[in-house]
Amino acid sequence: MHADLSRINFRPERGYSAVVAQQGRVQLDSDANEQALIQLHEQRTVLTDLIGPHGGPVDATGFGIERIAGPHGLSDLAIGGGRYYVGGIRCDAYRPTPGEAVPDEDEPVPPVEQPSSWTYWDQPDGFRDPELPADRLPDEPYLVYLKVWERIVTAAEDPQLREVALGAAAPDTSARVKVVWQVLALPAADLGVTNADAPADAVREAFEEWNRLQRARPPLLAARSKRPADADTDPCLVHPEARYRGPENQLYRVEIHEGGAESGATFKWSRENGSVVFPIDEVDGTWVALASLGGDEKLDLDVGDLVEVVDTAYASRLEPDPLLRVEELDLPERRVRLSAEPEAGRDARLHPFLRRWDQREGSRQPGAPTRPMRGGAIPVEEGRWLRLEDGVEVHFKRTDPGRPAYRTGDHWLIPARTATGDVEWPTDAGSRPLLREPTGIFVQYAPLAWVAGEQQIVDLRLTFGLT
Repeated sequence: MHADLSRINFRPERGYSAVVAQQGRVQLDSDANEQALIQLHEQRTVLTDLIGPHGGPVDATGFGIERIAGPHGLSDLAIGGGRYYVGGIRCDAYRPTPGEAVPDEDEPVPPVEQPSSWTYWDQPDGFRDPELPADRLPDEPYLVYLKVWERIVTAAEDPQLREVALGAAAPDTSARVKVVWQVLALPAADLGVTNADAPADAVREAFEEWNRLQRARPPLLAARSKRPADADTDPCLVHPEARYRGPENQLYRVEIHEGGAESGATFKWSRENGSVVFPIDEVDGTWVALASLGGDEKLDLDVGDLVEVVDTAYASRLEPDPLLRVEELDLPERRVRLSAEPEAGRDARLHPFLRRWDQREGSRQPGAPTRPMRGGAIPVEEGRWLRLEDGVEVHFKRTDPGRPAYRTGDHWLIPARTATGDVEWPTDAGSRPLLREPTGIFVQYAPLAWVAGEQQIVDLRLTFGLT
């Protein structure tokens, strides 16, 4: 979650069933968020126990697949309306009916016929591009499946979340968690099924094996705070024995930028959980006009900062673009010049914004990564402690070094506290940091259809309920 949080406190293994507010106590964002996560966890566990890994209600099962003609002479798929549950997460495939515009007295607005269902090319969170060969549907036979995950949405991406009654500055308030579903296609070769007439059970079994590999144990990370070498000269003293020497409490976010094997994987980090963002008004080459340059010195932009140009399509596709460096600031005009022309951010309908990351190129601090940055991100180095800043260090490890297990978007959250001069991270009996799986992203998959030929589609969905 790229949001301004203090920490995420929910751990299913603790067995908590509710958060209980006490009179006269401070109310924290982490308490309210933990209550919401407890309820979601219980709800989705019950749904999975009753429904199974995936399924739809027998009288309203969504995501039926049909072959249709698509744009530019390409193949397309119609996605039937209804509901489907994947890992207890409800996915709605209903296409909303747009409201009717009030016609102008002089120029009546002609009615526009709206399609009744989504398609592969216009699904709301798919953002498939007909110009990209990798986005096109493969040759038959192939499997159509549903990919489901969740991401955070703030007012930078959805301006309707702002309450304008709070004043001209329209301060940000709460964020939202959005369910992202995408209908995608998997070539038969990736499943190991070469026979187009393979029975449905054999296709399901092959898909489950593919799904098992996707769910294989992800890479692990440990975090600690070690007394910085420059602690004696740091004026921001908090405690004589403090190891974390940052001037403020922080929620560090370490996120995989480019996935793959260790040799190709990179990561980025933020001391504000990646929540420092700047809505974009216009992109003109390498110049980007912003709605704001930040509220204070802590949350602004400086020359040398590394930023990510994000919009709704970029966030939904989970494909990394190079991070760009801020080369110049034009404060009166609220503009920044970037080191290269951004790929995203040109369509205002996708609500583009800049996200600031806090790693810096050319760091010579003790314990800093030894390899030069690549595309603005830091190469992953396994088996050694890597320093971020102010004594905070991280350690990467993969459970299976033979597999390219690093995945774009996987992230870990590390609360750092000035009161203790340490990070909040689990340790063993000897106070050694424990390796932990990512905080997210959790992706679920479900098979929908086996497209054996132009007119031959085998439905792989499951249903539940009384007939």
